[in-house]
Formats: sequence, C-alpha cells, structure tokens
Amino acid sequence: MIVLGVILLVVGFVTGISVLWTIGIVLAVIGAILWLLGTLGHAVAGRRHYW
Repeated sequence: MIVLGVILLVVGFVTGISVLWTIGIVLAVIGAILWLLGTLGHAVAGRRHYW
C-alpha cells in the first residue's frame, strides 16, 4: 500500500492531476500506519503481521 501510494504521488506530481496526488498521500499514510501497528505486534485486520 505504501508503494502504491508513492507511485500515485509521483504520477500525480508529474501529470499535475491533484486527485492522484491526494489518493497517493492517503494510501501512503494508511499503509505507514498499518505497517507501524504490525511491527509493534498489534493484530491488524485479524492478522498478526501486516506486510
């Protein structure tokens, strides 16, 4: 999810499409939060680890 967010950020920046930029930021932030929760040992969506 983080990688997809970064890709959308780059594509949105290059093409000037603000919707892609916004979706990229949201996906990157959500992915980072899920990754952080997974590394701390919290179960995320019924899984012990989130990759």
